[in-house]
Amino acid sequence: MARVLAGLPRLGLGGEGVLRTFGREGDATAVLRAALAGGVRYFDCARAYDDSERYHGLVWGADPAARAEVFLCSKSASRDAKGARQDLEGTLERMRVEHLDLWQIHDVRTDRDLAKITGPGGALHAFEAAKREGLVRHLGVTGHHDPAVLLRAGEERPVETVLMPVNVVESVLGGFLDVVLPAAHARGLSVIGMKVMGGGMFTRAGLAPASLLRWALRTPADVLVVGCASPAEVAQDLAQDTPLDDEEAARLEATVRARARQLAYYRGVV
Repeated sequence: MARVLAGLPRLGLGGEGVLRTFGREGDATAVLRAALAGGVRYFDCARAYDDSERYHGLVWGADPAARAEVFLCSKSASRDAKGARQDLEGTLERMRVEHLDLWQIHDVRTDRDLAKITGPGGALHAFEAAKREGLVRHLGVTGHHDPAVLLRAGEERPVETVLMPVNVVESVLGGFLDVVLPAAHARGLSVIGMKVMGGGMFTRAGLAPASLLRWALRTPADVLVVGCASPAEVAQDLAQDTPLDDEEAARLEATVRARARQLAYYRGVV
């Protein structure tokens, strides 16, 4: 069976950048429309991302035909079924859509998280019910803290996608790219890459955005999401469609090796 994201363009739009703000409707919707016009079809979001879901609603609610062309996602970080269901209902209302293409269990960090999610009254029950009811088409899990925990979540839970860090720093640290990604693909799960530029930390450390994205394109991740600040940045990212060659990749990996643990702030290892 084909993975659920098979056939989508490899670059998707994440929920960070200008989308994770309040009160910037014009800037945010311009980015969403630029991504759509540029051929992006995977649009990521989360209940926790400030006004991001509402920005999406301003675009998709006004243009149902455009919404039908895209793979629309959001997430809930609630660990109990009641809270997760409330999150979903709010998400659908803010995004002005009748269903999500993908709803993801957000930011799973520990075995305690997993136990809460899957235990009596846990969020997983709401996720499975939403899929049965047609409110969501597919279920996923996300995590950037502990590769071992995300591996268990992908292997033991009824999910179809895994969203995880895919970047040059992870080539040094190990765990996500060399263990979780191939295990997910072996189970037929789609892998979505996040933190391609480390939430901006890598570029602030002097690494070139184009090189970071081109390094990530070397991996077998199904989709890579980036957060953008402007339509111009969307265009710049979409122009990076050629992976680094082996020599270029080796130089970039050598550049980050000594400071990889500090750059991987999202793991909580600093």
